[in-house]
Amino acid sequence: MSVSIVIPLYNEHDNVVPLYERLVGVLSGLDRAWEIVFVDDGSTDGTDRELETLAGADRHVKVVQLRRNFGQTAAMKAGIGQAQGDVIVTMDGDLQNDPADVPTMLAKIDEGYDVVHGWRKDRKDPWLSRRLPSQIANWLISRTTGFPVHDLGCTLKAIRRPIAQELELYGEMHRFIPILADWQGARCAEVVTRHHPRRHGKSKYGIGRTARVVLDLITVKFMLDYFASPMKLFGMIGLGCGFLSGLAGAATIAMKLVGGVDMTGNPLLLLSVFAALVAMQFLSLGLLGEFSTRIYYGRDGRQNYAVRRLVNFAPDAPTAGAAGLDEPLAPGAPDREDLPRGRAA
Repeated sequence: MSVSIVIPLYNEHDNVVPLYERLVGVLSGLDRAWEIVFVDDGSTDGTDRELETLAGADRHVKVVQLRRNFGQTAAMKAGIGQAQGDVIVTMDGDLQNDPADVPTMLAKIDEGYDVVHGWRKDRKDPWLSRRLPSQIANWLISRTTGFPVHDLGCTLKAIRRPIAQELELYGEMHRFIPILADWQGARCAEVVTRHHPRRHGKSKYGIGRTARVVLDLITVKFMLDYFASPMKLFGMIGLGCGFLSGLAGAATIAMKLVGGVDMTGNPLLLLSVFAALVAMQFLSLGLLGEFSTRIYYGRDGRQNYAVRRLVNFAPDAPTAGAAGLDEPLAPGAPDREDLPRGRAA
């Protein structure tokens, strides 16, 4: 299978050439076609000129230049959209990821996995500002989503192209790629990778990103559990509030009939009215969510499933709803055995 290396860059002038040289040294030894897709995310330090020079000297180098700085997730999505390889490998452009780990990740893909994500077990970053927030975030994400992972912040990943291109990435969602792929039924594996300290340039990450990661985690949790049927969430909350409203209303009436308590001054009456209004709001949100979901799936023939392969179908058979169809096998070809997900190798 051919491979595309996708690398988002933002003000990494001093790292471009060393990274390219290390990648070429590794990729040239592979028995497969390869390309390097650099994405310049609105750099202002001359990174774009370095990339143009490399592209002019080596046709393996492709450059996607964005009009301004859109962020790492958008840059990664742009690179994935332009990549032509059967397998897409994403990595940082700061030389902290080691290109020598790429063959190991491709070997795991060849074993039958769809997504292989790295684990920087011996991370070379400051503990307080980088490693501690990352450890807390990984623990929180793993507990919330139920996906076993040690290091979602590692950009070094190998993904089959059909799966990579069907992922909808926005915000800070690039760090949730393994979870989103697992949601689509992808076979995932985690491998230990090397990590190097940054030698040139300045890190774009900091403890300030923690809040944004938490907000994206809420979005991912909603997508995992309620994306196809939001009424299950909002409707249940609405029904709970409706039950509370009825209970408070019944208690108000009982207090009036039995004890002669004035209804207008009873706080339970206010609670009943307030809970009824909240119930209607959540039920309305559920209905709006259901309509939005149906509009989403109705657009461009989207489906709420993904087909891994087709057996005994003609090559030109219709594949409606088979977005991200993995390689169709010849009739009679054996199934690949189910593989464990998210285990370190």
